[in-house]
Amino acid sequence: MRVLITGGSGFVGQALCPLLKENGHRPMVVSRTPERVRERLPKGTDIRRSALDFVDTPPDAIVNLAGEPIAARRWSDTQKERLIDSRVNATHDLVTLCEQLSHTGTAPRVMVSGSAMGFYGDQGEREVDEDTPPHDEFAHRLCRRWEEAAQDVTGYGTRLAILRIGLVLDQGGGTLQRMLPPFRLGLGGRFGDGRQFMPWVHRQDLVRMILFLLEHEAHEGAFNGSAPQPVTNAEFTRELAKRLKRPARLPVPAWLLEGVFGEMSRLLLTGADMRPRRLEQAGFTFRFPTLAEALDDIIGRG
Repeated sequence: MRVLITGGSGFVGQALCPLLKENGHRPMVVSRTPERVRERLPKGTDIRRSALDFVDTPPDAIVNLAGEPIAARRWSDTQKERLIDSRVNATHDLVTLCEQLSHTGTAPRVMVSGSAMGFYGDQGEREVDEDTPPHDEFAHRLCRRWEEAAQDVTGYGTRLAILRIGLVLDQGGGTLQRMLPPFRLGLGGRFGDGRQFMPWVHRQDLVRMILFLLEHEAHEGAFNGSAPQPVTNAEFTRELAKRLKRPARLPVPAWLLEGVFGEMSRLLLTGADMRPRRLEQAGFTFRFPTLAEALDDIIGRG
């Protein structure tokens, strides 16, 4: 398939494009700076500045990962609008592409569209699957708007699978990029009381999920994109410190995180015990089902 990817030069996209190519697909990437990102992607990747630039080369499938990083800066009202607009506007461009291609009978067969664990909001300690009612807060409203924008592609005959992604773990980016430096110095510790859940996923499993949803025509709707064994923040801290052979005895108080990050501190102090029920029922198998296996692979390669 020709697979059009928004966010294809980002942390997840850089692992997805080679996997697609290895499996016989042709990645096509949207980037506002094609020359700057070309070296990050497999040779021969078709890179254009807008999704609508691909109307003359209709994609068979779409992967929608675009969006400004949610933790890049404090959540002012302006920043909240920027976070929403970056996701919704990129998704609207894809809907418009599907609409234009539908006139010639070449609308994409499938779109896998990103969302996040934030869809559920703070869920305390209860297990969360795809049917769990969300807690209404900004992270939920952001993800809901993103998912609602993607729904419009179904009107043009495009199958839609939405992937609510957990914290992505691997070398070179994602959650560990910020955590590893202080932990290597022995300055790591839990956030707040450490009881909040951290749904996580190894980047290699995440891109395999995306490929799985692209290639299996029976699967549509929302899927939780996280490993089957989430952990609390305290457990994550212990596992990471153990593999780095460093102490982790410097907890960061909740009041300090709230003072520094404001409302955005909820990303660190709340969470959800999110389980990938629908993916497992569909037959997806994880290479890294436990945090210990994931960290052993990532830290070991480091």
